[in-house]
Amino acid sequence: MEYTHLGRTGLRVSRLCLGTMNFGPHTEEPDAHQIMDVAHEQGINFFDTANVYGWAENRGRTEEIIGNWFAQGGGRRERTVIATKLYGEMGAWPNEGKLSALNIRRAVDASLRRLQTDHIDIYQMHHIDRATPWEEIWQAMEVLVAQGKIIYVGSSNFAGWHIARAQEAAKARNFLGLTSEQSLYNLLERSIELEVLPAAEHYGLGVIPWSPLHGGLLGGVLRKEREGVRRTSGRAADAVGKHREQLEAYEDFAAELGHEPGDIALAWLLTRPAVTAPIVGPRTLDQLHAAVRALDVQLDQKALARLDEIFPGHRPAPEDYAW
Repeated sequence: MEYTHLGRTGLRVSRLCLGTMNFGPHTEEPDAHQIMDVAHEQGINFFDTANVYGWAENRGRTEEIIGNWFAQGGGRRERTVIATKLYGEMGAWPNEGKLSALNIRRAVDASLRRLQTDHIDIYQMHHIDRATPWEEIWQAMEVLVAQGKIIYVGSSNFAGWHIARAQEAAKARNFLGLTSEQSLYNLLERSIELEVLPAAEHYGLGVIPWSPLHGGLLGGVLRKEREGVRRTSGRAADAVGKHREQLEAYEDFAAELGHEPGDIALAWLLTRPAVTAPIVGPRTLDQLHAAVRALDVQLDQKALARLDEIFPGHRPAPEDYAW
């Protein structure tokens, strides 16, 4: 396993981040525990979750599954860089979501209880809260750092402008501010190259791409359809229809390179500026092993240029759309 620093920090994390969103809704607790054990065996030390995972009436269930795994001991907690998120509504009453100082205080304590740990390594804001001023957010986060409840702060689904505002407000307070940004980023969805990636590079944030296979579209969906392994319907079928020509070219190119399409998609992300670790969210052990396999894929400049032809990217703004 390769390791790298998370943005400008001294924290070293694996080049793959284990996403846990499937734990609970799609993966039973014993299987989730096995996946986490094997992730450690493979050298993955970076796990991501969120307080809302488990969803609906089961919100918080995923953190509980991870907490029960930590409670087994054996160095599980000590070897894990755990990142969780707040923002989503955890109940029906006011102040049970978003980024008010009150919710930040309550949410971190609830996550700590579910995770059965005394601190969270990276506490991430799951979404921008346009109604809460940065002075309030940073004051609340500073208190949590001083109390030892969190170590680093991250963002998720922020625009470049949000990152800039956050960092300038933190700088005025002599606070470290954001250390990472989780964004939707893959070969099919490259819009963060316009402003989010430049902002992350400028402010020294590590980028953690989510949905690296774009819901499975970059994992060989056309071949799986032909083989009867996967059937697409609804929005997924619409997406396949929209991108069929690109996906055909992509899967043909992956076959030419001798790699699985999903491996190419992950390997490509690892070449992108500011990217620390894509989030892989396996439901099964086989999916975890497939993700780790991508670390052995090397893409030369010719291969990267061909991928850009199939999935055109963006130049930084404003040059992408102006002079």
